[in-house]
Amino acid sequence: MTESVPPAGTGGTPGEVLAAFLRLGLSAFGGPAAHIGYFRDAFVHRRRWLDEASYADLVALCQFLPGPASSQVGMALGLMRAGPLGALAAWTGFTLPSALLMALAARGASALSGRLGQGIVHGLKLVAVAVVAQAVLGMARTLTPDARRAAIALLALAIVTFAHATIGQVAAIAAGGCCGLLFCRETASPAAPSSLRVSRGFGVASLCAYAILLLLGPVAAALTGSRRLAEFDAFYRSGALTFGGGHVVLPLLRQAVVDPGWVRPDVFLAGYGAAQAMPGPLFTFGAYLGEAMNGPGGALLALFAVFLPGMLVLLGVLPFWAEIRGRPSVRAALTGANAAVVGVLAAALYGSIWTGSVLGAADFAIASAGFVALAAFGWPPIVVVVLGIALGCIRTFA
Repeated sequence: MTESVPPAGTGGTPGEVLAAFLRLGLSAFGGPAAHIGYFRDAFVHRRRWLDEASYADLVALCQFLPGPASSQVGMALGLMRAGPLGALAAWTGFTLPSALLMALAARGASALSGRLGQGIVHGLKLVAVAVVAQAVLGMARTLTPDARRAAIALLALAIVTFAHATIGQVAAIAAGGCCGLLFCRETASPAAPSSLRVSRGFGVASLCAYAILLLLGPVAAALTGSRRLAEFDAFYRSGALTFGGGHVVLPLLRQAVVDPGWVRPDVFLAGYGAAQAMPGPLFTFGAYLGEAMNGPGGALLALFAVFLPGMLVLLGVLPFWAEIRGRPSVRAALTGANAAVVGVLAAALYGSIWTGSVLGAADFAIASAGFVALAAFGWPPIVVVVLGIALGCIRTFA
């Protein structure tokens, strides 16, 4: 049974949204799958800005769209809570800490070198295991309560596990939607009221801007010979063509900045290593590359350009999404897509997080302790993050 929550957007202020997302921007380690878990804990369970089903609908939609999925979920949450300024506040709070740290890393101010740095990074990876495991368990209880939806989740897990990373998540959500349309009509729940305040006209304008910048950006850079326009287009195109999570943007960015000779390969790889230790979205790697290329101005340009397409396509789709999500056939498809989200997160838990983090019995014990602290004792994630860092350092020096 879905809990009753106040309508999204009532009583919220941009300041409230900024404070909530700034806290996450400072503490949400572990990549997109972990971010979805942090958001669920913060805004579904603790603050009750929306219910579980509405949150799952939003996650399923953002998995379909190009761009940084977790940042898009965050911007949509801010929009629901406090309108357009709330969306901007959510993006700023979640992105700014990591962007500033990455820009500093590009200047050589790295505090994560040596064995201490390795311990900190490894501890954060183990915390990510606990956070994502808790999210998978919690969402599975709500979104896969029967055999049909559990089977859809398993199908999605298999697709993501064996398909190419770029298309696996989108294909899994699409398959879940099709299965829901066929098998979940009688189990589909009614849609919660939407408070996404974006007009259809603004949505169309956003989609047009997305397409125009994608198609005409290379032409404008070639005709003018402007280095800045070429750089803007390189980062914009990388963000616009990224499906399936933040890690997918890395090869696109490498091609965009290393191949033309703007950034040396060793500098690029050093930045990639630093990005693994940062909270917030992986797309802030753009700030590192921009800083390495052109200083603070370059960092701002790259950061804006790599996030812009994801913002535009989200704003373009939301008004139409709000209109169609209440139709029975769409609700059935969403029921299947939401079950598929559980499988997608479970696959991310194993493939992207577990295999690179849990390297032995001690790691398994630390990750399990974090999971129990979150799921059974209800400890705040920030406390688990601090303890994970401490245990990761102890493990490294033991």
